[in-house]
Order: sequence, then C-alpha cells, then structure tokens
Amino acid sequence: MTKKQKRHIIATFGTLLFMLLVFFLLWLLKMTAMKPEQEEGIEVAFGEVEEAGGYMAEQSEALPLPAPEATAPEQPSAPSDNDLLTQEDEEALALRKAQEEKEKARKQQEAQERQRQREEQARLEAERKAREAAEAERKAKEAEAIARANSMGSLFGQTGNTSGSGDSQGNGQRGNPVGHGSVGGHNWSLAGRDLKGTLPQPSNAFNQEGKVIVQIRVNAAGNVVEATIKGGNVSDKQTQQIALDAAKKAKFTEGDHDQIGTITYIFKLN
Repeated sequence: MTKKQKRHIIATFGTLLFMLLVFFLLWLLKMTAMKPEQEEGIEVAFGEVEEAGGYMAEQSEALPLPAPEATAPEQPSAPSDNDLLTQEDEEALALRKAQEEKEKARKQQEAQERQRQREEQARLEAERKAREAAEAERKAKEAEAIARANSMGSLFGQTGNTSGSGDSQGNGQRGNPVGHGSVGGHNWSLAGRDLKGTLPQPSNAFNQEGKVIVQIRVNAAGNVVEATIKGGNVSDKQTQQIALDAAKKAKFTEGDHDQIGTITYIFKLN
C-alpha cells in the first residue's frame, strides 16, 4: 500500500467519525428541547366577575418559554483530499528539485573530467612531438657526424694508399682504408680507422642465439666513450648488457675527432 493510499483511508475514516459525532449531538439536542405535554382540563366559570376573566387571561398568557437550543462545539475538520494533494505536490516538487540539482552537479563534474582529459592528452601529445623532434635532431647530427667521418676516412685512406712506402712497421696507427673487419665471428665498422689488438669477445652465459648490433662513439684517442643497442634479434636484456660491456672495451686507432661506428656480436647456442 502506498503512502497516498494510506492517507486517503485515514481521511475517509476521519470524515465518517466526524459525521457520526455531529449526528449524535443533533439527536441529543433534539431530545432535550422537546416540550412536556400539558394535561387538558375543563374550563369552569365562577359567575360574572370581571376580575375572574382577566385573571384567567393573565394566567393563560404566562406560558413557559422553550429553552434555547445549545449549539454544538466546533470540531476540528479532518484534512481534505485537496490538502493531501497539495502536500504531496510540494513533496514531489522538492524531490524533483533535489534530483535536478544532483543531475546538474553530475554533469558539471563530467564536463570538468572531460576538460582535464583533453588537457592531459594535449600535454602528452606535446611531449611526444618534442621527443620526436629531439630524436630527429639527434639522428640528423649523428648522420652528419658519420658522413663527415666517412669523408675524412676516405681522404685518409687515399693518402695511405698513395704513400708507396709499403711499410707496415711502426706504431700501428696508420688506419684502415676499408674501415671494417671481422674478428672471432664478430664484425666491426669504423670509417678510416683500424682495430687495436683484438675485438673483445662477449660470453654467452645465457645461451642465446642471434646477433646484437651495438652503436659506438669513438673519440680522437681511439677509446669507446659511448655504446648503445642499435638493433639485432636478441631480446634478452642480460645478453645485450654483455655485448655493451664488451664493446666499451674495444680500442681503435687515433683520429682527428669523434666518430660513430658499430660492432655486431654474433651469439650461438652453447
């Protein structure tokens, strides 16, 4: 049973009770206001005395007056259907207003969240573009350095070829016109320079198979000052670190400036 139905039933019973009370009061007033019946008698004349007639006339006029009817006290009226409907309308209006305020707050919060997401996405996009620009600039500089090194190495190689000395003795700093070689199944490449001694050999402690290409930066003294993973098909991080450690120990002949080269390590299963 709903709240509205309960109120309707209560109002109906209140109305019936009020009507019964009014009916009882009216019935009670009617019973108290009824006149008592007077006994009928025989009129007797005692001669022709004038005072007798007058006295009888005065006696007939002095009749008792009816008692005033008592009015029933006003009873508080029971709430009508209109009052109940008005109260329900006010409650429904307040509830609807509260729901509208809640919905408005929810929409504002959703709008703020969408704005925050757009700002975050714009920030991430700006950072991505900045990284791409920095990476492109770095690659351009590296390509320029490699091209300049290759050009200088080519000139150095021609000088070595045209010297005609044919003497391979000395300090071993003459350079390599080819600028690459292979040692122990591993390859290296550094334009215009030669390898000092032997190429450091990495261990295959984790039993991997494939190749790891390490990009190296060699200073003018021939030392590897930077080594990074450039490519290959070995994804094991520990094996890649072994290749980086070995590449950093490599020694090359002197040059006029820093140069970019590569060392490719070939790993085979034990």
